[in-house]
Amino acid sequence: MLGKFFGRKRKSEPFDLSLIGVDMHSHLIPGIDDGSKSMDETIALLAKFQSLGYRKLITTPHIMSDYYRNTPEIIERGLEEVRATAKMIGLTIEIEVAAEYYFDDAFLQMIEDKKLLTFGGACVLVEFAFMGQPMFENEMFFKLISNGYTPVLAHFERYAFFHGSSEKAKEYRSRGVLIQMNLSSLSGHYGPEVRKQAERLIDDGLVDFVGTDCHRMQHLLALEENLALPYMHKLAGMELKNKQL
Repeated sequence: MLGKFFGRKRKSEPFDLSLIGVDMHSHLIPGIDDGSKSMDETIALLAKFQSLGYRKLITTPHIMSDYYRNTPEIIERGLEEVRATAKMIGLTIEIEVAAEYYFDDAFLQMIEDKKLLTFGGACVLVEFAFMGQPMFENEMFFKLISNGYTPVLAHFERYAFFHGSSEKAKEYRSRGVLIQMNLSSLSGHYGPEVRKQAERLIDDGLVDFVGTDCHRMQHLLALEENLALPYMHKLAGMELKNKQL
């Protein structure tokens, strides 16, 4: 009995999210995209982020010409309303905004107009369509970089056309593109292939930023339930740029 007791594998402690400190991908401005639907929901999410150990959020509403025609003015006005409400009820977590830009023709014009919402100085969060490998992405990345921006490709591990290899992430990074991974991918939230790709990115040292991509409370609860996973703990040994935000 004693041998069985002492030989029993100890359960890992949950990963301490305060070691990341800043979440740079979420959808918390109420009512402007597919994220939070109300101020009450937003405040509940902010309180949960704070309880999980985050000190700061950079929330990133979608900007997509066909679906979410947000502008910097709409997003920044929403930020001020969220900040005022959070302060009124005593939340101390810092809140900033950027945006998650969809690669389309309208985005190309936004780059040329130099009116993009950035974080960490000049970082711009961008996303591809999930169906079909992107075209002209190298041109788009070049335009971003030549205009003084640093592209950050959102949730790289979720693009099925890149699964099975990390070579594309290596190629993009060699061109000055940074890679963001969703924490929930490590739990299998998006399926086993996405999980494998996320683990591959960590093993190959190709993750620059991690984010929650939080849209609703279920995302944070699922994250909290999976903080003891081994690959969560591997994040502690990485030079994540979240720590610099």
